Amino acid sequence: MSAGAGARRRLDTLLVDEQQAEPADADGTEPWPRGISRRASMRISDVLAALRIEFPAVTTSKLRFLEEQGLVEPVRTPAGYRQYSPADIERLRYVLRQQRDRYMPLKVIGEHLAALDAGEEDEPAPRARLATSDGVRSAAARWTAESLAHEAGVPRDFVEDLVRASVLRPGARGVFEPWAREVVVAAAALAEHGIDARHLRQFRAAADRQADLVEQVVAPWRGQRSASSRARAGTLAAEVGELCTQMHTALVRAAVADLAP
Repeated sequence: MSAGAGARRRLDTLLVDEQQAEPADADGTEPWPRGISRRASMRISDVLAALRIEFPAVTTSKLRFLEEQGLVEPVRTPAGYRQYSPADIERLRYVLRQQRDRYMPLKVIGEHLAALDAGEEDEPAPRARLATSDGVRSAAARWTAESLAHEAGVPRDFVEDLVRASVLRPGARGVFEPWAREVVVAAAALAEHGIDARHLRQFRAAADRQADLVEQVVAPWRGQRSASSRARAGTLAAEVGELCTQMHTALVRAAVADLAP
């Protein structure tokens, strides 16, 4: 049995064996995730073993940083050691997934968690999905040009045109990152309006310039050696990148607002 499978089995055992009635808030609302034990008996090493099934890059410093942001509240023993519950792990998994899949800022994630706790939103508790050794989910494997074209429903030549225009940039061995599918789907929709790969170069150039700005913001943190600083750099990059996306969207909407009757 692999280490990841063993860690997941240990967590599943805890989820079953430690199932108990959950404490409700003063207004009677059970905090999210509901129906999962909040009995804190897991060390931080146990939490890392469980989360690394899906998030191989997660570190102790990352967990402590998320605690500092108020997104998880492990119990402290009299000796000062942190202890986590199965519910804490599901909460952490939710946070990490929102960061990874949606580039959601921690402030926004915190607002969603508060709404889930209050019963204003509803979402099933996240469950682990296996990841490859480099951290890419098996459910979202990297694409070849052929598989990317098939998945996006376009001819392979269309993908190759995007590569020639530098809109898409394949990595090692000619494979594309998971987000490449979104680019191809959007490009195909624009092509129906006569906007081809040549016109999309300006989008690539704008994205590169925004990435340069983000790099300047996180550079002081990336230059430090501590693991907590590197974790802070990753979180900050995701948040600032999302803000750049929001700014770009708002400016485009404002620019085209007068074109509609």
